[in-house]
Amino acid sequence: MTAKTIVVGNFKGGVGKTKVSVMTSWEYANVHNKKVLLVDMDPQGNASTLIARSAGITEISKTIFDGFQEGNLENVILNVNENLDLIPAAVSFKNFSKFLYQNFKTDLEQITLLKRLLDPLKEHYDYIFIDVPPTISDYSDNAMMASDYVLIILQAQELSLEGAETYVSYLQFMHDEYQAEIQVLGVLPVLLRAGGRVDQTTVERATELFGEDNVFSNVIKHLERLKAWDVTGIKNDDHHDRKAHQTFLDVVDEMEEKLARFEEEETNV
Repeated sequence: MTAKTIVVGNFKGGVGKTKVSVMTSWEYANVHNKKVLLVDMDPQGNASTLIARSAGITEISKTIFDGFQEGNLENVILNVNENLDLIPAAVSFKNFSKFLYQNFKTDLEQITLLKRLLDPLKEHYDYIFIDVPPTISDYSDNAMMASDYVLIILQAQELSLEGAETYVSYLQFMHDEYQAEIQVLGVLPVLLRAGGRVDQTTVERATELFGEDNVFSNVIKHLERLKAWDVTGIKNDDHHDRKAHQTFLDVVDEMEEKLARFEEEETNV
């Protein structure tokens, strides 16, 4: 078992990256019975909060920043359930850049710290998902260098499309400058309003820019239930909950198809 590592990203905030990171991890672990590690690389810790609330976890004693300072992430892994683990984040993680500059001399040492500490954990998981802030920063650099794939989240608005374009350009820069071995798994649309003209136009433009094969046919529709889960934690109590889960299960199925295609192409090379 060697984990496929996937960073969920866009350089535009508020597009749904954290929700997608959490829910794909949740469905892979709880429905597909895969061993999953969710890494929260955002000092706001929203992914950690949602997972903890959903699992009834009331106390998080150690966070990812503790792991970086100790040089060992294994000691900060929080077991959520049989198949799902979390490396949580907290506000103290805002000092990450200062920590890197004080402890590592070269750019390459600084941006590969997460990769070095995650590599020993990969044999224990099928998937590792990384949630990052929407910025060009030490957080996103470390996540890119540690990941095999990026799932780009595209909210149906112009700024999100520009953020996705910038993300792809920056991936190319990281590849050229630091030999980052990361591929675009796909672009996942998140709709503001199902059937809305702006949403449809943005998805069409994304298809023109990135290619039809690279834009997910499944989309995350604007569901009030997803916002409710921020307060209640993830539930599966009624048909509204089940409808929301099915949305992400469909996305996970398409992710599996895309990953299988990548593996087949690599085998044939």
